[in-house]
Parts: sequence; structure tokens; C-alpha cells
Amino acid sequence: MSLINVSHLSFGYDDSSEDIFSNVSFQIDTSWRLGFCGRNGRGKTTFLKLLMGEYEYSGSISSNVRLDYFPYPVNDKTNTTIDVLETIAPEAQLWSIQKELSKLTVYEDILYRPFETLSNGEQTKTLLAALFLRGHNFLLIDEPTNHLDIQSREIVAKYLNGKSGFILVSHDHTFLDTCVDHILSINKANIQVTQGNFSTWWEQKKRQDSFELAQNERLSSEVDRLKTIVARTASWSDKIEASKIGNGPVDRGYIGHKAAKMMKRSKATEQKRQAALEEKSSLLKNIETTEILQLLPLEYHSHKILTFNQVSLLYGDRTVCKDVSFTLNHGDRIVLIGGNGSGKSSILKLITGENITATGNFDLGSSLKISYVPQDASFLSGSLHAYAEQLSIDITLFFTVLRKLGFLREELEKNMANFSAGQKKKVLLAGSFCEQAHLYIWDEPLNYIDLYSRMQIEDLILEHRPTLLFVEHDRAFCDKIATECIKL
Repeated sequence: MSLINVSHLSFGYDDSSEDIFSNVSFQIDTSWRLGFCGRNGRGKTTFLKLLMGEYEYSGSISSNVRLDYFPYPVNDKTNTTIDVLETIAPEAQLWSIQKELSKLTVYEDILYRPFETLSNGEQTKTLLAALFLRGHNFLLIDEPTNHLDIQSREIVAKYLNGKSGFILVSHDHTFLDTCVDHILSINKANIQVTQGNFSTWWEQKKRQDSFELAQNERLSSEVDRLKTIVARTASWSDKIEASKIGNGPVDRGYIGHKAAKMMKRSKATEQKRQAALEEKSSLLKNIETTEILQLLPLEYHSHKILTFNQVSLLYGDRTVCKDVSFTLNHGDRIVLIGGNGSGKSSILKLITGENITATGNFDLGSSLKISYVPQDASFLSGSLHAYAEQLSIDITLFFTVLRKLGFLREELEKNMANFSAGQKKKVLLAGSFCEQAHLYIWDEPLNYIDLYSRMQIEDLILEHRPTLLFVEHDRAFCDKIATECIKL
């Protein structure tokens, strides 16, 4: 058994007034399959990079294992896949490479194709196999599911369940439930390690939150009660002491003793009140609050929004998808599902007006206002103010939505290029929430999005029931949100 020891770790970026980590200490067993959870912007990727030694920090991180980071950089993607694999894992034999790839249902013919011709899902699987072929290294796997379709997620989860020795960052709780045995959670006030899968941790967190909320309510009532007693007892003591003066012959010793006794009782009650306040102050520090989001869908003049009739999409001579037919009516929430490269995103781009070669009949309603969220958010840079102006949305509303999605006030003034991948995706979604539209088109809206924001988005859709066409690989989300599923 080998341990990674984190002791009194503190770290913050130069442009931030608050540290991301402050005096954090915990241990990780390198034989664990560790799921890594936390809200966007809390520092999950930052922590992985601290482990890799990419940033300076105070405190200490010690281990005697070699660390590998996923996604592994491939400098020249024009090389054949076998060359890429041999560069990453030079000691791996061809038979062992083929064996690992077969576990991930990747056909060995990809070995002799240029790496750049592989789909995103194939590249993800291939690089995972290569890293596990390197030997007894501890892997830092940063959000691999964002490039995987539903079936590939199930395959990779089963693959990881047969491995050990990794930290896995993912917001797909179904995926985590399949392949991890511990959870490392970045909370509001601390970092915790919990044994079990995601569901185990989530149930424990909900029970702890419920207990603390009940304790807080009980202590609030107790503090108020004790405060009243303290004031009343002190008042009685003052009145008794004052009775020694101006009342003729009295037993001043008895009265003084009685007043002192009442004052002592008042001080004892005040000590109880302070103890209750201290206990109360230790509660609710890790309670995550989520606010209700709003959407502004427009009514369309016709029930029918768009129709596809035997539509096929082509890239050059290659047919991406063939004979796709469906109708989207007002109020429908249709999800497109299928393997990587099956044409899901291309269909969305065709509808939004991009130059996609298509055959068949495609009919889009006239004067239709569309709000589009692309799959990739990496292009975002510059100020949020400029982005709001570009979308012609109200800046105050935009900032309000971002705050509800977990942004700190100081982050609203930062350059978007410095945001995490999850924060960038939230910017795209927040912009769409602020747009009035007849049709909302979202391409993998949950990529990089944390659990709490996912729940907010689910509630938003179910409350406002927009007309929605989307692509998503989170099975639980699709089952809950979609009114119809189109398989490509």
C-alpha cells in the first residue's frame, strides 16, 4: 500500500482575493478507485495539477508513486495510433495493446490509422488504455466522459471498474457509481474522503445536511430562549440589589446574597448560550444552496416547429447519417442519441443555419427565434459584459443567472479565458437562459457541469417546459427530461 499525503495545503491564484485551498489535510490510498466531486470552480483540475507539481503552493504533498494525467498530450496527431501508443507506453507489447483495446471495444484496425482520424470517443479510450499500459502509475483522469456517448460511457465505466489506482473527475453520477470505491469531495469549507460510490456519498451528505439543518433550527430556538432568560435573570438581580436602598431597615446581607445568586445564575445561562452559539456556528458550512432559475420561452404561431423527412448529411463523399425523419412540435423536448460521429451535432448545426451538406426534405418554421448552445465552450475569452452585449441580453439578468449557477462576484469581472471548462459551459447556458426564443437547441449541455447545477437545469426545464432539441449522453438526465428520443 502506498499513500499520497496532503498536509496543510494552501493555494490561490494571483488574480483572486481568496485561496482555493486553505490549510487542507487528507490522505489518499493509491490502490483506490477514487471519484472526485465538487462544484465548478472549486479547484478539482487545479488540485490535479498541484499533484503534478505544476503550481507552487504552501504546505506539503508527498507520495512515492509516479503520476500520469489524462488527457495525455499527443504532440503530433498525424502519427499512426500505434506510434502514439508506443510513445506513451514504450514497454507495452503489441498483444497487450490489443488486449486492452479489446476490453474497450476498440477495433485493432485503428492502430494503423492516423490518430487524428479517430473519433473523440476512440481517442479517449485509446489514451486510457495507453496510460494503464504504462505500469503501476497512479492516474489522474480529468473528465473523460465529455467525449463519450452513452454506450461508450458504460464500456469505459466497466473497464475502470476492473482497474485500480486512479482519481477520476466526473459529474456523471451513474458513471461514478459503476467504477469508484471512494469519493473525494471538495466542499464549501473542507475536503472529505468517503468510502463507497457516488450514491453512498450523496446519501450520507443528504443525511448530514438534514441533521445540521435540524440542529441549527433547534439551537436557534435554544439561543433565543437562553437570551431571554439571561436578560430576565440579570434584571431580577438588579432589582433585588436596588431594594437595599431606600426601604428602611432591611437585611442587606441576605438581599446581597440573593442578588449575587441571581447574577451567578444569569452568568451560567449566558455561558450555555455562548456554547450553543459556538455549536451553531460550526453547522451549515458545507450546505450547498441552489436558487431557482428562470427561462423566457416564446409562444410560436404554429404547433409545428420543424420536420425532417429522409434527411441525410454528408461530409465530402462520406454519409454521416442517413434517412433521418422526425417532427418537432411546440412543447416537445427531443433528445438525439447515437454513437460518436453519428451526426447529432451536425443536425443541430444544420438547423441553426451552418453550411452542412444535406439531402432530403428539411422544413423549418418561418420567423423562428432559436437559442443555441454549442458543444465546445473553449473559444470563450474576454469580458462577460462584452459577451452579454454580443447576445443582446440584459447584463443584470445575465449576472444574476451566473450567480445562481455558483459564480462568485469577483469572477464576474474576470476574463472568460481564465474560467474552468465547467464555468465556460455555464456562461453559454446562462446566455441561452436569458434569450427569449421559440426553440432552444443545446449540444451536450451537461458537459463539465456540476451536480447541483444539473439539478437546477432539470428543474428549470420541467418548470418552464421549453421547446427543446438537444444532444446529451447522461442517461438519467435524458430519461427525466426528454419527451421523445431519436436514435441515429
